Amino acid sequence: MPDIKHFNPDIVLDDVIQVFWRQGLPTTGIQALVTATGVSRSSLYATFGNKDGLYAAALDRYIAQHSTPAFAHLSATTSGLTAIEEFFAGLIDVRCSGPVAGWGCMVTNAYAGPECADPGIRTVLEEHHTTLQSALRSALATADDLGQLQPSTDLDAAAAVLATLAYGVNLRSRAGADAEALTDTVTAALAPLRAHPSPQEQSPS
Repeated sequence: MPDIKHFNPDIVLDDVIQVFWRQGLPTTGIQALVTATGVSRSSLYATFGNKDGLYAAALDRYIAQHSTPAFAHLSATTSGLTAIEEFFAGLIDVRCSGPVAGWGCMVTNAYAGPECADPGIRTVLEEHHTTLQSALRSALATADDLGQLQPSTDLDAAAAVLATLAYGVNLRSRAGADAEALTDTVTAALAPLRAHPSPQEQSPS
């Protein structure tokens, strides 16, 4: 008879995410996952295949829970640069305070780890990057339509820079950079993109 699952795979993956997010794939043993989930090794393997399969499923769920909603908001924004500022402010807040402070980003951590060499994981990471950059470009296009950007801003290049900045925030926060320093960096990166106020806007009312 086949084994009967006595656990919810999604709930188990939420526990698995916490372990892999904090520790990464190479330094996480299967026993740590058994302890975190309360599910036996045989049951985990029967459902997810092996530790690498568990990691791949956890990474997919992490992206669905954390990245996809943020990217969708950026893509649909009507506020342009304000939405980009809010995206980075939220990123910095999560990375520097609260229960997962100092953990960085599971996606960025994967880029920096040996798991990136796995073709399947690499594909997931590249798709994530493409979606992030596309979402930022959409927000920049809205900002351009609103007159918030310098004339002739290269939207593709600006989106690529901001996507790279997001990875930098993740890595620097994991290394201990504080929120104020990261916020200053984001402010400096956005400053050259901003349209200069007109003389009328600069004049006191």
